[in-house]
Amino acid sequence: MCLGIPMQVLAVDGRYARCAGRDGEKLVDLGLVGEVIPGQWLMTFMDTARSLLNEEEAALSNAALDALAAVLAGADDVSDYFADLTGREPQLPDFLKTRP
Repeated sequence: MCLGIPMQVLAVDGRYARCAGRDGEKLVDLGLVGEVIPGQWLMTFMDTARSLLNEEEAALSNAALDALAAVLAGADDVSDYFADLTGREPQLPDFLKTRP
């Protein structure tokens, strides 16, 4: 299984960016996302940026990864990691809703 890891751009050098994330700093290939600037967030897979994220999306993704780490450590309640989802009914995206 491949997990996407949010990383924040620290510096850019051509097609690559030095980024900071959960496991420290890495050199990330920007070939699929184009130009970025320091401070931007990227969703990365295997040291390759796949998409741009805003700060909120990066935080939500990191919280989900924290929940996964908690489960692997034996936790059985991870609802605190998904505060954006608890206490409300899930909503289907428009493209999944049935059409009349």
